[in-house]
Amino acid sequence: MKTINKTLLALGIGMAMTANAADDRYVIQVDAEHKGVVKALAKKMGGEIHAEGKHFFSATFSGKDLAAIKGLLNNPHIQLIEEDAKRQLMGYSDDVGDPRYSQISPYAVYQSQANQLTLQANSGVKVCVIDSGLDRSNADFLWQNITGDNDIGTGQWDQHGGPHGTHVAGTIGAADNGIGVIGMAPGVDMHIIKVFNANGWGYSSDLAVAAEKCAAADANIINMSLGGGRPNSTEENAFKAFTNNGGLVIAAAGNDGNNVRTFPAGYESVMMVGANDANDQIAPFSQYPACSIIYSGKNNKNNQQILDTTCVEVTAGGVDTLSTYPADMAVASVLNADGQVLGSSGMGYAAQGNVTGNGYYMGLGKATDSGADGKVCLIDRGEISFNDKVMNCEASGGIGAIIINNVAGMVYGTLGADTTTRIPAVGATLEDRSAILAASAFGVEISTSDYGFMSGTSMATPAVSGLAAVLWSNHPECSGSDIRDALKKTAFDAGANGRDDYFGHGIVKVADAHQYLLNNGCKATPVVDIQLTTQTYAGKRGEQVELNWSGATTRKVNVFRNGVMMTATANDGGFVDTLNNPYGIYTYHICEDGTGNCSDISSVTFN
Repeated sequence: MKTINKTLLALGIGMAMTANAADDRYVIQVDAEHKGVVKALAKKMGGEIHAEGKHFFSATFSGKDLAAIKGLLNNPHIQLIEEDAKRQLMGYSDDVGDPRYSQISPYAVYQSQANQLTLQANSGVKVCVIDSGLDRSNADFLWQNITGDNDIGTGQWDQHGGPHGTHVAGTIGAADNGIGVIGMAPGVDMHIIKVFNANGWGYSSDLAVAAEKCAAADANIINMSLGGGRPNSTEENAFKAFTNNGGLVIAAAGNDGNNVRTFPAGYESVMMVGANDANDQIAPFSQYPACSIIYSGKNNKNNQQILDTTCVEVTAGGVDTLSTYPADMAVASVLNADGQVLGSSGMGYAAQGNVTGNGYYMGLGKATDSGADGKVCLIDRGEISFNDKVMNCEASGGIGAIIINNVAGMVYGTLGADTTTRIPAVGATLEDRSAILAASAFGVEISTSDYGFMSGTSMATPAVSGLAAVLWSNHPECSGSDIRDALKKTAFDAGANGRDDYFGHGIVKVADAHQYLLNNGCKATPVVDIQLTTQTYAGKRGEQVELNWSGATTRKVNVFRNGVMMTATANDGGFVDTLNNPYGIYTYHICEDGTGNCSDISSVTFN
């Protein structure tokens, strides 16, 4: 899965909604029958009309305050003029601090209610992480609770094959130990299987073997922040067996921002996870395949069933996710203003270093300024590149640079690979601009760290795996299907009303899922396992494909060829499909009539 490395950290927890005038914009309440007259007057006074209701409209009057507007629009048909208060998304943020010296809860912990439910120790819940290994250099794990399997091709499970697996494992189970980050299920038992080779990929057969190893390690949950574009029946059978035995398999939807179904996430036995950001918005990279639909009834048209197990089922935080890294493989940025740690992001390709000094405001930093000599440059974003701003700061004798955003949120930027700067430079939020400009003493640091950011459905998937582990530890009587169902039924509906292709059922809320299980209990019923075989032979009317199955429990079954339903037939264990001059690969599967329970795909080939 694609990752985006960003540097560290530090935004305050909370949700914000401001009530300040938005760009001199005001709401004018009027008599409905005279709204046109007042609008014309507002336009004559230089107003730009925006939103309109039956008894009001809003307008912007550049450079004029509320008192001036009331004076300009002194009209008997106006009932009230007030500031048009700005509203912002109610988002979540990481804790303030430096994870090298204090413990940080990533925003998704709050967003998904992981802080409201406690992992029950010794519950027997174990998460199997199939990834690139977990590096033992990171101290933010309870290593006595972690085991793994070595592989002759990929090496030792506790030596990383890149930072991805360590980051994923930290999101699941980083310990509650006062440093670093805290996972969704802090300290949960984990079993690590390293499947990726040095080039960062493996095969579907490797995953099938890994599923068997997860089962042998007594894992309840499999996490896979990985995927590819082609299904494989051996791989599918392995995960179906794990699910049928009461387990839960969770995989990433993919990061190409399209509607393509990836695998193993696209198998019915696997829970597909998409990614959202801290503001409950879908991540632009999160894939959104449409669900499979089974048609039944008269002429196979009257009834349809959406299989929500073949598309995104839930989402969790996966944008700018802070988690564990192998030693010194991440980059930390720390901004200190008069002793207060503020949110920052190290500019890409900025020099590493740790500087302290008084601040000097350089405006937009469009030219050198001798007043910055020996000081930390405070620069507003805009008009010229980040690199030009930092180079002007350095040419002025500045020892470090802080670039303040000109829109809400953090500056995530780069100076470019061709920069020649030798000073550290960080981005800061627009929300902290006043505090920065009011401060006198600054510290700016960019250095290596064991904690860093990644983005992707790869990051959302371990969040859901950790949340599932916490939930299951509180309800050990449940099956994996019960846990999966509870997470879906209680997810926050963040997208279009009801289930949609982007969010599925919504953003996971684990405390709500816990209450749901307290109220409704668990079914813990096993999934019916349908076995299908196919064989070919020549018949009088053409080539024939004989299907034989067992395990279906409904009166009729639906027969599919190449993903399209052919017919509904009696559940007598056999069906013959006759083909006229067939060529190439034909796939078949059957499903119980009126349910989403289907066999694996069985293929035949004609040359």
